[in-house]
Amino acid sequence: MLRIFRKGYKTGMSTDSYPYDKKPVSSNFRGKPVWDSDKCNLCGLCVECCPTGAIAIEKSKIPYVQVEKCIFCGYCEDQCANGAVTMGDEYELTLPEKTQSERFNKGQPGFGRSVHIRHLDAGSCNGCDWEMVALTGPVYDIQRLGFDFVASPRHADILMVTGPVTRNLEIAAIRTFKATPAPKLVVAVGTCACSGGICEKSYAHHSGVENILPVDVYIPGCPPRPQALIHGLLKAVEKL
Repeated sequence: MLRIFRKGYKTGMSTDSYPYDKKPVSSNFRGKPVWDSDKCNLCGLCVECCPTGAIAIEKSKIPYVQVEKCIFCGYCEDQCANGAVTMGDEYELTLPEKTQSERFNKGQPGFGRSVHIRHLDAGSCNGCDWEMVALTGPVYDIQRLGFDFVASPRHADILMVTGPVTRNLEIAAIRTFKATPAPKLVVAVGTCACSGGICEKSYAHHSGVENILPVDVYIPGCPPRPQALIHGLLKAVEKL
């Protein structure tokens, strides 16, 4: 026991200081694709190679990416002969709700109270789930920000949903949502939950949470890094 205490004392504080101190990402990190307007000749190769159809070109303008569909695979960067596409370092890509909602209370924003989260796996590959597990460890420790995971939706303020909502889990997702007391928020975590992901058009799932439940915040990524999840939760809690 004393050896463990001594080792911990020598290690020092390991908890990440995000969001108060944002550290640079690693050199091989793949964030939102960025186009160089001086190099791009609008050839359309990036649009053709995108496996999820996340890239589009409108009216001869520089291509843009729909981050809720992007899986950050890097194919667009590999296929660009002019080197106009690079994978950026941006990971704070949380999107607001797509439809208006009046389901929220009128309390003061911020961390006046703790926020309880219930994780709902609706058919994910578990990549996003593992990133969420990291939030509870000593490195990210979201309890320092007032967040905590609970075992029952009846105790939750936020539902964090991963996966595109498979047809076998549709009823479970709806029942979980109904069991969560109002006011409540639904957060779609990962590209699959945001848009259906790589298998967007499939008979086996509903191509995203929004087709089954009213989504309030979208956190794209395949999977989103822990800091992106924290950023999304902070955006969600502003609604409470």
